[in-house]
Amino acid sequence: MSAFGELWAQLAPVGRDADSGGYLRYAFGPAEMTMRSWFVEQAKARDLLIEEDGNGNIFAWWGDPAAGDAVLTGSHLDSVPHGGAYDGPLGVVSALLAVDELRARGVTPARPIGIAVFAEEEGSRFGLACLGSRLLAGLVDPAAAAALTDRDGVTLGTAMREALGSGPAGARPDLLDRIGCYVELHVEQGRALVNLDRPVAVASAIWPHGRWRLDFTGEANHAGTTLMADRRDPMLTFASTVLAANDEARRLGAHATIGRVQVYPNATNAVPGKVSAWLDARADSPDTMEQVVAGVHLHAQHRALTDGTKVTLTAESVSPETEFHTGLRDRLAELLDDAPILPTGAGHDAGVLSAFVPTAMLFVRNPTGISHSPAEHAPDADCESGIQALAAVLQDLAC
Repeated sequence: MSAFGELWAQLAPVGRDADSGGYLRYAFGPAEMTMRSWFVEQAKARDLLIEEDGNGNIFAWWGDPAAGDAVLTGSHLDSVPHGGAYDGPLGVVSALLAVDELRARGVTPARPIGIAVFAEEEGSRFGLACLGSRLLAGLVDPAAAAALTDRDGVTLGTAMREALGSGPAGARPDLLDRIGCYVELHVEQGRALVNLDRPVAVASAIWPHGRWRLDFTGEANHAGTTLMADRRDPMLTFASTVLAANDEARRLGAHATIGRVQVYPNATNAVPGKVSAWLDARADSPDTMEQVVAGVHLHAQHRALTDGTKVTLTAESVSPETEFHTGLRDRLAELLDDAPILPTGAGHDAGVLSAFVPTAMLFVRNPTGISHSPAEHAPDADCESGIQALAAVLQDLAC
């Protein structure tokens, strides 16, 4: 078994759901904490210096981080509900093995090399994507973050105190100032590389994207005794809005998804009194994304008049378009035999950090084209190519 296969096999059972085959690795939950402990053990076995920033983010350093101008890589370990194995962990495992590869070559870095594990990148537990990197960068108030709740009503502050003993700490400019650049390796979330017949690509940009909560309110009532004409059913408004989101995205060449919904009281024999749904919208420009959201909201409001319901729209997180550092992007593409340069509609910690340090991303081929699902996959041979590519990048930038 390859070095990659051995490390990957250690993580494969952690947080895996036996029924779906997907992963339940929520921030600061048991499975993710097991993953974090595994990472610390692997880093210490490589004599890397462990540093935690008070926001749930872990950094493992090869060389003295106080020297500054560090080359940082890494990713995250949490997952979406029933997600795939590769989204996040591939970047962490590849970083560890890229360090091994450089050492096998007898390379000594002239700049510190760091491996980061960022907390709550998916936002699956507390609703705010890239929460760890946002806190580090000072983009989220730590008190507001501490008050975020999961679906069981547990706050982030409580979860962090129970798992880590403290947090969140908020902005760490002292740590950010020590980072010279950040390169994140990630499984491809699409299948462009299959068509290009290349195992690795370099990212150009991240589309604007965001999450909005739609609250549809009506009147809870008895399913068997309430006349159809007397109903104020928010489920009807919700259902019409789902179709409108699909229509708006297709019309404007964007992406819109409603993949999470909560119904109250969620009883088979009751007309619901409230439906909350989350809209994920992404597009190739901020204007197009805003048009999608505005169109969905307008449709929901019009439908609410028909249904005798009300609807409110609340933005939970909105990220602008991220153009990765052009010079770094082109340098990496040339280094990797003129690797393809591709945009992505997925958000990443690299997108958050790009406002503070030069940032780039590498994508490893995903022949299924599927992500956030158990079907997400990257062949071991392509993962090995990703490790070699990352090692070449780290050697070029730090050694």
